[in-house]
Amino acid sequence: MRMWQTLRRRVLTPNVSETELDVRGFYVKNPDARQRLETIGRSFLEGYAFAAEADESVDAEAGLEGVSAGYRGFAYEGAAMAFAVRDGLPLGGRWHVADFLAGQANKHVYMVYVGVGWAMARLPRFRWPTLHAPDPLLRWLALDGYGFHQAYFKTRRYVHQHYQETNFPWPADDPGWYANRVIDQGIGRAMWFVGGADPGLVNQMINAFPEHRRADLYAGAGLAATYAGGADVAELEWLRDVAGRYGGELAQGSAFAAGARVRADLVTPHTEAATQVFCGRSAAEASDINDEALIGLPGRGDVPDYEVWRRRIKSALVGGRD
Repeated sequence: MRMWQTLRRRVLTPNVSETELDVRGFYVKNPDARQRLETIGRSFLEGYAFAAEADESVDAEAGLEGVSAGYRGFAYEGAAMAFAVRDGLPLGGRWHVADFLAGQANKHVYMVYVGVGWAMARLPRFRWPTLHAPDPLLRWLALDGYGFHQAYFKTRRYVHQHYQETNFPWPADDPGWYANRVIDQGIGRAMWFVGGADPGLVNQMINAFPEHRRADLYAGAGLAATYAGGADVAELEWLRDVAGRYGGELAQGSAFAAGARVRADLVTPHTEAATQVFCGRSAAEASDINDEALIGLPGRGDVPDYEVWRRRIKSALVGGRD
């Protein structure tokens, strides 16, 4: 049994070299930023390996909980991808992600849904019905994960050539026009890594996109700057100032990141700093705004609840900013 677990881990787990900035062709701002971004990638793959090797989802928890607090969320994201891949393989079994969410991973539910989106990018489309993303609100996060994956691994096409999906088929029972909006949020998040956590380069890349796509890209960048870190306060203030009309989207993405870290009890100094800069509030206060914006969502309508949620957060943050 142990030999089979080890073999499954070796076959399923990507090589750690795929997360190195030089291998990816990403910008290196300085050694500290490089170390942070590459440690995030290694933590993701560490979590992936725990899940690839585990017989049951609970078997991965001890290893995941041992990852340092600043990077644990990324490990859970990687584990979710691996469990989703296993759900999607013909002989991989089923309900790994569902069982995973029933345990410690529930604290990282946002990261788990994003991890499912990574698996979506690796599985053939006819296997997408195997993906476990039952929450009609949070399942949009899977498309954020899909967009991140595509920008991270297909950078030239998705970032530099501004490729956009057409007639995206998932989720089948929700407004199809909105899928590209969330994919762009994931692309914006990945651009924080592509740009080596350099706000100047990230801003330059975003502004090269068609104007109608920039709001979602800024939201993704704000989320990554807050959750992943890699920039100091002066750099974050610069990004806030040059974002101009997109400052609300930057703040909304930052609040999402704060909510994910608060829920998991993994708030870090860079998260606190970023929410103060982008949202004018502590991480806990930004997270509370996320929760308050969930109350009384309208349900089915022309605009998905996920977008209504985002708009409410943006309104609360922009309206309350000094």
